Amino acid sequence: MIEIPSLSREETAVADFIQNYLENLGLEISRVGNNLFSICKDYSESKPTILLNSHIDTVKPSALWTKDPFKATEEDGKLYGLGANDAGASVVSLIATFVNLTAKPQPYNLVLGISCQEEVSGKEGMELLITKLPKIDFAIVGEPTQMQLAVAERGLMVVDCKAKGKSGHAAREEGINAIYEALEDINWFKNYKFPKVSPILGPVKMTVSIIQAGTLHNVVPDSCTFTVDIRLNECYTHQEVFDTIQANIKSEAKARSMRLKPSATDMNHPFVVEYLKTGGEVFGSSTLSDQALLSIPSVKIGPGDSARSHTADEYIRLCEIEQAIETYTKLLDGLELVRS
Repeated sequence: MIEIPSLSREETAVADFIQNYLENLGLEISRVGNNLFSICKDYSESKPTILLNSHIDTVKPSALWTKDPFKATEEDGKLYGLGANDAGASVVSLIATFVNLTAKPQPYNLVLGISCQEEVSGKEGMELLITKLPKIDFAIVGEPTQMQLAVAERGLMVVDCKAKGKSGHAAREEGINAIYEALEDINWFKNYKFPKVSPILGPVKMTVSIIQAGTLHNVVPDSCTFTVDIRLNECYTHQEVFDTIQANIKSEAKARSMRLKPSATDMNHPFVVEYLKTGGEVFGSSTLSDQALLSIPSVKIGPGDSARSHTADEYIRLCEIEQAIETYTKLLDGLELVRS
């Protein structure tokens, strides 16, 4: 997989490779675009269904790589290459887990779903794939978490704002400076605290990350635009957060999207209970994954370390893959679920 370039929206070759590999294992594979899925052979509508998911696309390699990012290089038990950690290790671990678990009857249906375009939250990835799958009751999303369990994940909303003023000559007392108009709203984003705080994810976080204004040093700017990155907890919907913003600022505001939802799974969910029996700890994730496009109970857990993702000389330890397969299989084998 590493040696087949699979940048987001350019995953055809790696999807072809994985499809051929899985079919050679004897699995029945369906494909929609560059998404692949396989449904267990003993599927029954009377049983709950679990989805095993991870993604095959990667970001572009940085200029700081000292190795060839598209060559799988093994050194001292580490496998280097673009996508090794995020999320190739999760893909291969979940494939092996699917094969292990479907070798014998389980009290649930199992679906393997391999998605594309995750790194860009593309509409042809999970958002398309989930429409082709049977009803899913629970999903495990493979991402590098050092096999620690994320039971919640922040959502994302990007809001573009525009403060209006009136142009004038900077040497005279004329015009209305749009930058000054924007400052009041920017300070609101800096200081406002949403009252509902998640026990896992904490408060909603708003960050003004881009600001643009002005054309010449001697012209009072008549427009100031700024962008706000908003990370939601599960206590609020996108619309609730956006309505609060509009009620408190003078600038025009427009949300780019309300697709990427926050999520949180009950601590009494059978999978979470089984995980806690191992002595592991749960956490809330601040980074996005395909969980944001799922409207069902889900968790995020996988081999590797998030700190290695999108970095030069990305790697996965081979023992991490072995341990992941063992952990996934142990947690899921015989797991009793109820249909949602």
